[in-house]
Amino acid sequence: MDMHRRETLRDLEEDLGYLFEDINVLDRALTHKSYANERGDRVDHNERLEFLGDAVLDLVVSHMLHDVRPALSEGDMSKVRAHLVNEESLGKVARSFGLGQYLVLGRGEDRTGGRDKASILADAFEALVAAIYKDGGFDLVFSFVESVFHPVIEASGTGALERDYKTRLQEYCQARYGQAPGYRLVGESGPDHEKSFEVEIWIGNRSLGKGRGRSKKEAEQGAAQDALELLE
Repeated sequence: MDMHRRETLRDLEEDLGYLFEDINVLDRALTHKSYANERGDRVDHNERLEFLGDAVLDLVVSHMLHDVRPALSEGDMSKVRAHLVNEESLGKVARSFGLGQYLVLGRGEDRTGGRDKASILADAFEALVAAIYKDGGFDLVFSFVESVFHPVIEASGTGALERDYKTRLQEYCQARYGQAPGYRLVGESGPDHEKSFEVEIWIGNRSLGKGRGRSKKEAEQGAAQDALELLE
């Protein structure tokens, strides 16, 4: 690693609040496979670290939810964790640290906006978590992940995070299918002061679920919850 790269990564360390004993593991965490593919020689990239970081994130976030949210059931903890560590969420976290500017990408990936792709940024953040884990151990990576996610978990004290099924479903469908789900009003009954609405969710020509409620918004949330239970 040349001196300029080393100094650049030191700037990132300051933003992370973590100093690496082995700066090379941080460099590897930020090296995308497109760079290795273009080099055509044996260059380490971040896919293996990404695999490890995914597991470390799941463990730490699960530990936090268990301690911070004792009222959540096992099923609810799984859903909230999935919301916190999905591609879009991790992409936002990566952007908050400016990870895109530190990535080592192949020329083609760089030209096509790879530094701001949610998938690449999310993978890089997972690899970064693994790099801290390998360099400093579990206690230090726990502290780092906690500093990132604890404010989010605390801010959802009213339960909004668990209840906002529509947002979670949209993020899931965008990541998996590349499009947002559609909501259709399929039923309406009862007098004006006591109406009941039924909504169905579709993605393409596939029905994902139905929900009922005293308002269209409530019915949509119920339908989104039904769809998430099916998909997750």
